Amino acid sequence: MPFSRIIGQAKAVRLLQQALRSGRLPHSYLFLGPEGVGKATLARALAALLLCRSAAGRGPACGLCPDCKKMAAGSHPDWIQIHPEGASIKIQQIRELKKATNFPPLTASQRIILMDDAHTLGREAGNSLLKLLEEPPPNNLFLLVASDTEALLATLMSRCQIIPCTPLSQEQCIQVLQQSHPHLSLAEIQTMSTLAQGCPGQSSSFANTEVLQLYQECRAAFVACSSQKAVAVEQALSASGRLAEFKEESSLVLDLFAFFLQDCLRGQEPQDEYLRKTRERWNFSQLSAMVEALEQARSDLNRNCNRALVCDVLFLKLFCDLSP
Repeated sequence: MPFSRIIGQAKAVRLLQQALRSGRLPHSYLFLGPEGVGKATLARALAALLLCRSAAGRGPACGLCPDCKKMAAGSHPDWIQIHPEGASIKIQQIRELKKATNFPPLTASQRIILMDDAHTLGREAGNSLLKLLEEPPPNNLFLLVASDTEALLATLMSRCQIIPCTPLSQEQCIQVLQQSHPHLSLAEIQTMSTLAQGCPGQSSSFANTEVLQLYQECRAAFVACSSQKAVAVEQALSASGRLAEFKEESSLVLDLFAFFLQDCLRGQEPQDEYLRKTRERWNFSQLSAMVEALEQARSDLNRNCNRALVCDVLFLKLFCDLSP
């Protein structure tokens, strides 16, 4: 992906373009920002540009030369990707990297190493990588991607030029998600962008599951819940049963519900039909209590409380106890 198609990281792109124009790239970059904000995408765009024969490190990657095709296929001999093995990047992975960088690049003018989730480096692996960056072998460019500075060695960060990546706006999130999920409707994309909170990569995990549909079903049932307590109890237990069937995804549904209710609490004129109906039926105090109930349910699920019971209690509150 060329820099021109990177959405929402204008400052980061500008820093990289300035370095490219000067012809003085550091030996290591650290792309730093929240999870799912596009750090790895930006790092790969830089790598593609540098490995492209036509671009020669100046213009956008052509996408047509042999190097570009190998890069797109993940088979370029001078392109190394390192990902955590299990929960962390292991010392053995760094040892193997050191062996590879002892040799000159095979076809390109430089070898490019992308280390994803660099914040998962254990202390031994981190110290080993630090030694490599302190005396970097020539013609090697290290691209580290991390979302947690507290887990990174301060000395390791000091050896890299930091490229800050920031959360996207709602409109930018929608753009990114429309590109990556063209099969989804605009309403589904908008729902995903709400959950993303500026980090569209985070919401992609449930784009092809039933989570969106389940959320929409539960929201519709909530807005249309009966004023008759007996009927409302039945509706609440039905919605709860559906949600309890899910595991990790149930937390995403609760997140979406919380964002929906928080939108209801905001002062601006609601454009969405569900927002309008909810604002008409429940007052500020009731909606605030619902948000608190959702937060409590999330906390209970995180403590591994009985999922079915947590969902029952929550939906009975939403459909019955806090209803007018």
